[in-house]
Amino acid sequence: MFNDIGPMELVTLVVLAVLIFGPDKLPKLIQDVSNVIRKVRSFSESAKQDIRAELGPEFKDFEFEDLNPKTFVRKQLMDNDDLGLKEIRNSFDLRKDMEEVADAVHGRESATATTAANGSVNGSGGTPDLLKKREKLDPGERPPFDADAT
Repeated sequence: MFNDIGPMELVTLVVLAVLIFGPDKLPKLIQDVSNVIRKVRSFSESAKQDIRAELGPEFKDFEFEDLNPKTFVRKQLMDNDDLGLKEIRNSFDLRKDMEEVADAVHGRESATATTAANGSVNGSGGTPDLLKKREKLDPGERPPFDADAT
């Protein structure tokens, strides 16, 4: 409840309470505040039980904490991976893609281009062949059209 109150702030609040209410009235005030907190908690618990009873058996596992948007998203999207989001997220290798682009810009042959030239499956289509042909073009000759690249 008071997660962000430090020890110095707590001591300051206690000193202020003693100065404002006095040492003789402070125990009675603490008791009254604790009774109010207990009543509010019991009221909220009874309200939760009434709502659960009214919702019926379909919502027996319903938790009120799930109404928090962060908790809802975490529970629905991160824990349930019915759509295969983790596999999709892991399939993206941005570093590898950037290295391929940098190699293509600098005219170097990347490791994936080497494997594609050797006949293995590559996601870059015919790009390595085009790079080789580009180096052999005569001045004024147009490069070949690559339908996969456009």
